[in-house]
Amino acid sequence: MKIYAHRGCSGTYPENTLAAFQAAAKLPIDGVEVDVQLTKDGKMVVIHDEKINRTTDGKGYVKDKTLDELQSYDCGSWFSDEWSGERIPTLDEVMDVFQDTAHRLNIEIKSDIFPYDGLVDKVINLATKKGMLDRLLISSFNHEDVQKVCLDTDLDSAIITSQIYVDIYDYARVIGTNRLHVSLPSAFRKMTTNALQKGAIVYVWTVNSLEYAQELQKIGVHGIFTDYPERMLNELK
Repeated sequence: MKIYAHRGCSGTYPENTLAAFQAAAKLPIDGVEVDVQLTKDGKMVVIHDEKINRTTDGKGYVKDKTLDELQSYDCGSWFSDEWSGERIPTLDEVMDVFQDTAHRLNIEIKSDIFPYDGLVDKVINLATKKGMLDRLLISSFNHEDVQKVCLDTDLDSAIITSQIYVDIYDYARVIGTNRLHVSLPSAFRKMTTNALQKGAIVYVWTVNSLEYAQELQKIGVHGIFTDYPERMLNELK
């Protein structure tokens, strides 16, 4: 079962920061999950929430601020004083962290409410420029974006969901993929075991308990996203 660092090593470092990704880059894990959004001036930044309120000392929407404005905020001290001074990184900076590693990059195209037109193409173009396209996996709750990836490219792409479907595998095949990223509560439902039996590639988020990870391993889940990749690595492998 593959191990991906969720927003970097986000259990021990402030999530989606260079510090969290640098820690993940040192681990012999399979990959890292990265949340990407667009700034007002069209730059790709790595942050989970559409608003900066939770993880910075600022307020407002990512989409309404320029890159310079966003990088003027502190995004580490909310986690610990030790990390005060951390800044919201660009996707370019995060990719540089993994440039010389073997880690796979799962880029999550964020779209909670507001869609980011053109973001998928920007991600692909940057990965191409850096020679990292073969290590890219694109996922999103916005299944229209996933379908675009499936129709326009040969890249691996996954639908993300926290919902319970009657037949999620057949739904995913309509989108054009066989990759499913499901929430932990839905992972043990019939929809997931049925999808696995049909040949789906299933990853589960967010798995921080060894007990749950071992149960997922038993049912044949292919990978997990965890805030504590080092701990999972030591305990599972």
